[in-house]
Amino acid sequence: MPGVDTARPFIPLRIAVLTVSDTREFADDKSGTVFVERIAAAGHQLADRAIVRDDVEAIRAKVKAWIADRAIDVVITTGGTGFTGRDVTPEAVEPLFDKRMDGFSAVFHRISYDKIGTSTVQSRATAGLAGGKFVFVLPGSPGACKDAWDGILVKQFDYRQDPCNFVEIMPRLDEHLKRPKLKKPAKR
Repeated sequence: MPGVDTARPFIPLRIAVLTVSDTREFADDKSGTVFVERIAAAGHQLADRAIVRDDVEAIRAKVKAWIADRAIDVVITTGGTGFTGRDVTPEAVEPLFDKRMDGFSAVFHRISYDKIGTSTVQSRATAGLAGGKFVFVLPGSPGACKDAWDGILVKQFDYRQDPCNFVEIMPRLDEHLKRPKLKKPAKR
């Protein structure tokens, strides 16, 4: 039965939040603020926060920098997942993935469907692993951010969550990056 194992310690994560918008500033960034508040309430640390315009190169540059930053465990983006011409966050971020997390999108859409019905199909929310880090690409609506955090992320970011969670596998996410290349045996 899923639940919290209180015998295990809580392990705080360092999470970076990127808002993708041509019009938002920190003062009116409701979606970014949803994550900032929930990160703190859950006992995690906000590692960094930024806003970049709806531009593939700007988005990709910021996410790549955070993936390379050893002081960051998780990257969450909000905004730019729709179908308009300016919605380019999946195009910017997905090429960085070493592995896709298709289950995240499926569960996110299931939760979203219960709240907004078929309108959930208008989001291209996605997630994956990049450079040993979890990266989540979420819509820019505060409601969608709350659904993703409250319905999925808060549990998966808690080491005490049974039967399994993201935190317990984090030390092994970059095994393929650390593994030395096999050397061919010398010919005799």
